[in-house]
Amino acid sequence: MPEGNGVLVVGELSEARLIATTSELLNAGGKLANSLGQPLHAVLLGTNLSNASEEAASLGAGKVFLAEHPLLDEGHVEAHVTALQQVCQQAQPSVLLIARTQLGREVGPRLAFRLGVGLAQDAVGVSVDPDTKKLLVTRPVYGGNALAVVALSCIPQIVTVRPKAFEVAAKDESLRGEVVRVPVEIPTSVVRTRVVERVSGEAAGVKLEEARVVVAGGRGLGGPEPFQELEKLAKLLGGTIGASRPACDAGWIDARSQIGLTGKTITPDLYVAVAISGACQHMAGCSGAKVIVAVNNDPKADIFKEARYGVVGDWRKILPAFTEAVRELVR
Repeated sequence: MPEGNGVLVVGELSEARLIATTSELLNAGGKLANSLGQPLHAVLLGTNLSNASEEAASLGAGKVFLAEHPLLDEGHVEAHVTALQQVCQQAQPSVLLIARTQLGREVGPRLAFRLGVGLAQDAVGVSVDPDTKKLLVTRPVYGGNALAVVALSCIPQIVTVRPKAFEVAAKDESLRGEVVRVPVEIPTSVVRTRVVERVSGEAAGVKLEEARVVVAGGRGLGGPEPFQELEKLAKLLGGTIGASRPACDAGWIDARSQIGLTGKTITPDLYVAVAISGACQHMAGCSGAKVIVAVNNDPKADIFKEARYGVVGDWRKILPAFTEAVRELVR
């Protein structure tokens, strides 16, 4: 692909609306576009995209490419890769940003292969080298123990960005973007999977990724019952509960509550970690918290290296006292 122009953000939708990660990408993409002196664009895939295209424009996209096809509504990876390849051939972006969601993790590598370029995965920071004007991508390595800065040399420079790594873009309803419809061709033969059934779970309370306060428990709790105590504290603080991977693997709490490298990434104002050792895989998902409070009976637990406040002791004694103190404060 020849030298490109523009930062192109791949949008994702839920119920015909942009998901939060797309707004985060538009914020990151806008900063890159300013540094490069290039325009910011977005691409949306699916059907009934008019409302989402207006939303993308209000978040800063000067041009919104629409790839409309019924096969794109089902989240088929093969269909998305085929459509995005055709959009890139028309738009010829210099930078392509994809959210590292369940869909983005699969689409990013496949699209990079199709276009014959490299890919930087799981970015937590992106900037522009002032001399070369190439992207510098910051990403965790060694299980989150270190950060590496990598440079991309091929155009388009494709990056999958970790959710919650950036703030959402500021919305300006007065902004209007140019809509470009891309007539994509997706042979049915490329789709090798089909949706048999959709099962929706009832979501109660604050979503883990959006919560300002998260109270999480780990292996040290010893079973599922203590999570009821964590939930009491979380409700008092107006937040929700989470867990480390061992607690989820043991079946003590739903896997959707898992925080960490293989779970959710959260950036709450307050993160209370109870009986969590603080392994690097877990901290990779919560290191963006503004304040971390740790409760653990092991004074040498790694969690204390990351926590602003730490309490060494038995959570069975500390948690009820902490909860009661909070209850008194919120009365």
